Amino acid sequence: MLLLACVALSIRPCRGFRVAPARRTAAAEAARVRLSSSSASDDGSSATSSPSPSPSVPSPDGRARLLFLGTPDVAASSLRTLHDRTLTDPACPYRIVGAVTQPPKRRKRRGKSISSPVGAAAEELGIEVLTPERARDEKFLEEVEEMDVDVCVTAAYGQYLPKRFLRAPKFGTLNIHPSLLPRWRGSSPVQRSLEAGDNPVGVSVLFTVSKMDAGPIVAQESLEIDENESATTLLPTLFEMGTALLVDALPKVIEGEIDMETATAQDEALATEAGMIDSSEGQLWPRNMTAAQCHNRVRGFSMWPGTFLYFRIGDDESKEPTKVKVIESRVLPEKAEPTDAIEIGPKKGDGLRLVCGDGSVLEMIKVQPATRNVMDAKSFVNGLQGQKVRWVGGSEE
Repeated sequence: MLLLACVALSIRPCRGFRVAPARRTAAAEAARVRLSSSSASDDGSSATSSPSPSPSVPSPDGRARLLFLGTPDVAASSLRTLHDRTLTDPACPYRIVGAVTQPPKRRKRRGKSISSPVGAAAEELGIEVLTPERARDEKFLEEVEEMDVDVCVTAAYGQYLPKRFLRAPKFGTLNIHPSLLPRWRGSSPVQRSLEAGDNPVGVSVLFTVSKMDAGPIVAQESLEIDENESATTLLPTLFEMGTALLVDALPKVIEGEIDMETATAQDEALATEAGMIDSSEGQLWPRNMTAAQCHNRVRGFSMWPGTFLYFRIGDDESKEPTKVKVIESRVLPEKAEPTDAIEIGPKKGDGLRLVCGDGSVLEMIKVQPATRNVMDAKSFVNGLQGQKVRWVGGSEE
């Protein structure tokens, strides 16, 4: 089974990047034959098999039939890009015959259902929408098989894809994954890469197999980032890059130039897991974390769950500490004597300074006390009315 990450954000333009190609070219023995999904046993072990070629019913215009799967804003942008290509490029080798997305959510008050960003985009573009509760539902799988698709594309869909689904498309299923595979396989690749301080980061387009994010790589691109880059801004950039790689690769996949055999196999020895994030991971522990580790967690967890500290405001020990979210931070190039006192910097525009156990200094530029709005350091200090602040909490276990 494959788990695809699901996150929703707005798109911003790409900045400069350097290319790290992971593509091999070789002539396929026979073009346009049904690909195996690189079947794997239920315990995740790989066992590649190739079913007999099965002819599909061609589209009326001769283009390959493409089924798109995705849910959040980043995926909706990918869908629009793929659709635009069908309208603007006479040589476009595919047409989109459907979009699969998570079921609509219902509002609590009025009970109205809200389509996912991909669902809304597909409806606007006149694309048929499928919203199965589970991708393994019998009725859904029958619908996919009846659609007789040639190729599938997944972008942050958010559900496991069973082997029966993966056997359906003639040329396989391609996935946009925002990491430099085999590093950071799993549901939270951008968050984990930033938390780890990776630079460069990147995006991969790969064939989907039953083992999570383990399929052969069709294309890959790396990106040098600023030390203050956050997941909120990085994820849409990587999906934009990944969609461009996908658009370039699709003609080669449809013509048989790239397939499961000629794409680049991943090195299992280099694989690392990007496990799901637990909300408890958002707490910062300055006593045994460095300023860089705190900062990397702030920017990595900027979308969810966020990061926080507990502040003791004033001298009254009987009062409960205040939970304060750290919205934006940076590491200062200086050392100081470790202390639990939190003070604002001496210059205009400085943030709140937190000294970690190793003497490294984290500057908190924007914070959000519980029940309050996001504010800069000066606004926070102005609201203290002269009271002292210190962080409280032990060490991370």
